[in-house]
Amino acid sequence: MLRRLQSFALGMGSLALWELLVRLLAVPSYILPGPLAIAGAFLEDPSGLLAALAATLAVTFSALLTAVIIGLLLALLVSMSPFLRALFEPWAVALQVTPIVAIAPLIIIWVGDPFLALVTCATIVAFFPVFSSTLSGLAAASAEHLDLFRLYGARRWQTLLWLRLPAALPYFLSGLRISGGLSLVGAVVAEFVAGSGGFASGLAYRLLEAGYRLQIPRMFACLVLLGVAGLAINGGLGTLEAALARRFRG
Repeated sequence: MLRRLQSFALGMGSLALWELLVRLLAVPSYILPGPLAIAGAFLEDPSGLLAALAATLAVTFSALLTAVIIGLLLALLVSMSPFLRALFEPWAVALQVTPIVAIAPLIIIWVGDPFLALVTCATIVAFFPVFSSTLSGLAAASAEHLDLFRLYGARRWQTLLWLRLPAALPYFLSGLRISGGLSLVGAVVAEFVAGSGGFASGLAYRLLEAGYRLQIPRMFACLVLLGVAGLAINGGLGTLEAALARRFRG
C-alpha cells in the first residue's frame, strides 16, 4: 500500500510539474498541451472517445484470444515432431519479423470485412510470443522426469498432459503477458492503416482525425486512453499469471 501511495504521489507530482512548466513557459497547446487541457479535451467528447476505445479493445481481445488458440495448438503440434518444427518455425519467425504496417493494406483488401481484417493484423503481431514461449516450455521438462515417465510406460499423451503442459505453464503465461500488449499495438497499427483508407474504426482513427485537424489536446487524450488501456491489460494478465502460479505451486 505504501508503494502504491508513493507511486500515486509521484505521478500526481509529475502532472502538476508538467502543468506548471507549460503555464510558466507559455507553451502553446498546439505544441504541448498541459494535463488540464488534455482532460478538457476528453471531457468535450467522453462518450465518443470511450466508444472508440471500446472498438479498439474489441479488436485487441479478439486478436489475443485468436493468438492464444492458434499459438497453443501450433506449439503442441510442432512439439510432437522435429519435422513439423523444422517446417513451421521458420514461417512463424518470418511472419513475426515482417512489419505489420507493410502487409496490413493487403490483409484489409484480402479479408474484406473491416473488423476481421483488423483482428487478423493484430493476431499476426500477438501470435509469436505465445507460440514461442509455449514451445520452449514444452521442451523444458527435465530429462529425469521424462525418463521416469518412460520407465513407467506412460503414453505420449500422458507425458504431454501430466509433465510437459505443467512445465510449459509459466512460459505460456509469460508469453501471454507479452502478447496482451502486442495485440493492442497490432490493433492500433491496423486501425491507422484502415483509418488512412477511410474506415472509421477505433481510437487510432480518432487520433488520426485529431491530428489532421491539429487538435493536439485531443490527440494526447487518445494517447492517454491507449496508455491506460495498455497498463490495464498488462496488470490484468500479470495478476492472472501470479494467481495461477500460486495455485499450481500450492
